[in-house]
Amino acid sequence: MFENYIENKKNEIINNLIKLISFKSISNTNLDSQFPFGKECSNCLNYTLELAKSMGFKTKNVDEYCGYIEFGEGEELIGIVGHLDVVPANDGWEHDPFNADISEGKLYGRGSVDDKGPIIASLYAMKAVMDNYKINKRVRLILGLNEEQNWKCIKYYKEHEEIPTFGFSPDANFPVIFAEKGILSSWFEIDYIGSSKIKILNIDCNNNPFNVVPKICKIDLELSSTINKREFIEKIHLINKKYNFNIEINELSINKVQIILNGVASHSAHPELGSNAISKLIIVLNELFNSYNCNCNIFQFFYDRINTELSGKSLGIDFKDESGSLTLNVAKFLFEDNKIKIGMNLRIPVTIKISEIEDKLKKEAEKYTVLSYSHSSMDPLHLSLENDLVKKLLDIYNQKTNSQEKPIAIGGGTFARAFDNFVSFGPTFPGDPDLCHQNDEYIEIEKLLLCANIYADAIYELSTNS
Repeated sequence: MFENYIENKKNEIINNLIKLISFKSISNTNLDSQFPFGKECSNCLNYTLELAKSMGFKTKNVDEYCGYIEFGEGEELIGIVGHLDVVPANDGWEHDPFNADISEGKLYGRGSVDDKGPIIASLYAMKAVMDNYKINKRVRLILGLNEEQNWKCIKYYKEHEEIPTFGFSPDANFPVIFAEKGILSSWFEIDYIGSSKIKILNIDCNNNPFNVVPKICKIDLELSSTINKREFIEKIHLINKKYNFNIEINELSINKVQIILNGVASHSAHPELGSNAISKLIIVLNELFNSYNCNCNIFQFFYDRINTELSGKSLGIDFKDESGSLTLNVAKFLFEDNKIKIGMNLRIPVTIKISEIEDKLKKEAEKYTVLSYSHSSMDPLHLSLENDLVKKLLDIYNQKTNSQEKPIAIGGGTFARAFDNFVSFGPTFPGDPDLCHQNDEYIEIEKLLLCANIYADAIYELSTNS
């Protein structure tokens, strides 16, 4: 329906996505009110709004918290909601994460699939409909700047702007997502003065966010004179052999040792795709500390009740429903103010209450005199498989791709759950790798154009039929 139009815009789409990726729009909420999420996020937003304005759209910058792009007429408002902020790009990229390049039909860069590529696809889908049809509803592309952190942007939008009647977020998977698990981020904490034999000096996990499986974690230890450093290092090598971990050891001084655990980053929604550096380090520390009778309750709690499990079974939480199983990611490990803190991110099936999981975590931690408390949570999204929006978007996808896919559930959390009667819709196709938050993130150019075509059909169908 819009194939020729989108194909003729191919170079524009690619060039504008490359420009969007060049903004290092990593959200920072500790800045002044002029740029609530940092100057680079605001620059990225304003570039996108200026681009849309030049294309003939109505635009608005909502106090640098977010923005929107709109066309159409009518009382009813259809929403498309995405985000321009990205997660950091850690070491290990073969491609420059903020200087997009194209290789073998793939456009590499941070945000290419999460979520700048889909935003550009949505923008040109709107342009295709606007230039070819008169519609009886308004369509608004809402642009967030704080999705990867704590959603302050979308909260601000809801407090100050019109709420869409229904819509979608192009920030997950095709064919269409009817359910997103509940999300809980929790802290586990103990006071720690230190042992007379082994003293923790510093823990550094590269400020890993809750929604990323950590790729690297380091700890600096000071050994007392009663510990033979050669023997201590040999114990680490034996542990490494036992678990086949990727451990590095640095001798910082005559009595100081640094231990580094390496893993593989992935999205917290898919911990099975990564390899958790923090989990591995805590297992190593528990064995080391116990071997010198320097037992640390929080390490033992982790070893006994969490360990490297990707489900909640080891916590006594074995739950599964139509949205899948409970999963967890050990995302943070800190030593500050004489406290050891471990931060964990859980993705909870849609039919179980988050409060039930919170209570279970607290009770399990108390057995080890470990304090447990919540950092943040998000209620699940759950629409019926018979919901009109779910059925319509599924039909559009299947017709466009000549397939017979069924709606799916995910562990990820998108802006779709910020509004009633919203779903996630693309951009990752069935069978394609999930590249969100991973090194060398890319989007295939042909898939980017196909996204734009699918979104154009969806916008047309949703905005011309009551």
